Amino acid sequence: MASVRGDQHRFDGRPRQDDVVVAWHEPSSTVVFAVADGVSAAAQSHVGAALVCRTAVNDLLVQLSEDRSGPDWTRVLQAARYQLLMRVARGREPDERDLSEAARTLATTLVAGTVAPAEGGGMRVTLVHAGDSPAWSLQEGRFSLLLSDKNSGPGEITSNAVAALPRLSARTRPLSYLLPSDCVLLVGTDGFGDPLGDGSGVVGELFAQLAMGPPEPRALAHLLDFSRETFDDDRTLLAVWPRHRLSGGAP
Repeated sequence: MASVRGDQHRFDGRPRQDDVVVAWHEPSSTVVFAVADGVSAAAQSHVGAALVCRTAVNDLLVQLSEDRSGPDWTRVLQAARYQLLMRVARGREPDERDLSEAARTLATTLVAGTVAPAEGGGMRVTLVHAGDSPAWSLQEGRFSLLLSDKNSGPGEITSNAVAALPRLSARTRPLSYLLPSDCVLLVGTDGFGDPLGDGSGVVGELFAQLAMGPPEPRALAHLLDFSRETFDDDRTLLAVWPRHRLSGGAP
């Protein structure tokens, strides 16, 4: 994973508003992650992004260690939302005024998820989101959109409205995918997704090389720090490969 400040924030001397957290749940061989994109109009959105990422990953790790069939994804988003409210409520039970204050100062998108090994060397991916941060599968140089603000699931009619935390849509539900063994899961923020587009341009050509296998960690950060006119937002990208794609890795 890598996360870099965009040119505009570097020029202004402002903090990166993106955040990303990844953890490994060893008993279930599951990668747990969260990616957040702080809303630019919210003055402390970088704090909000950090809070929701850490809360979501911690809650997923706790749930994976419990005796249950699978994570309660609504609980994950509600826990992240509650942390934003408590940040402004300062210890008392949050009320409607705190919701408005948190939305004004800490608003952020969130994508949280898990990746577990599947039969045949593939990956079983589950994603839940609040807001418009996207996710893709990358296979043989082609990018396929798995998640955006315009989809809630295959075949559904959806709204383009962005409900960033602490606002939360009542229709939020997880999406699950079974990715084949030659796929890469990519989860990013708009700073990466906007210049990528449908993957057919020069940015897509640059990142298509990820389909060949994992680069060195710093190499991913180097790739992400490309220059592209008019695209100056913060950029965050998480990439997950099946274990057998690692050099000398086991199935």
